[in-house]
Amino acid sequence: QVQLVESGGGLVQAGGSLRLSCAASGRTFSGYRMAWFRQAPGKEREFVSAINWSSLSAYYADSVKGRFTITRDNAKNTMYLQKTSLKPGNTAVYYCAAGRLLRLRVPSDYDYWGQGTQVAVSS
Repeated sequence: QVQLVESGGGLVQAGGSLRLSCAASGRTFSGYRMAWFRQAPGKEREFVSAINWSSLSAYYADSVKGRFTITRDNAKNTMYLQKTSLKPGNTAVYYCAAGRLLRLRVPSDYDYWGQGTQVAVSS
């Protein structure tokens, strides 16, 4: 069974840091683009960041540039999102996703999704 499983969410004070992980199983994601999306209460799911297989290309939403860093370790079949300088507005459920033929910021174009991990930032 192909699965993506997020972990690393939790409560953090504003200005703090978290590292989210997305562990893939059931197959290797060779050639896949992987991405992070988030969804806050009452809001649509929105793009956060994406990275290609080689890690040569990374993409970020304007709101997180300079604060979040996306990486992947293909030997471990795992993707990460290092989140620093967290703000209360970053509170959301964060989802990892993977796909091959897709538009970067369109959730419906991705083939696989994790169940999400909750991040709550307090002031």
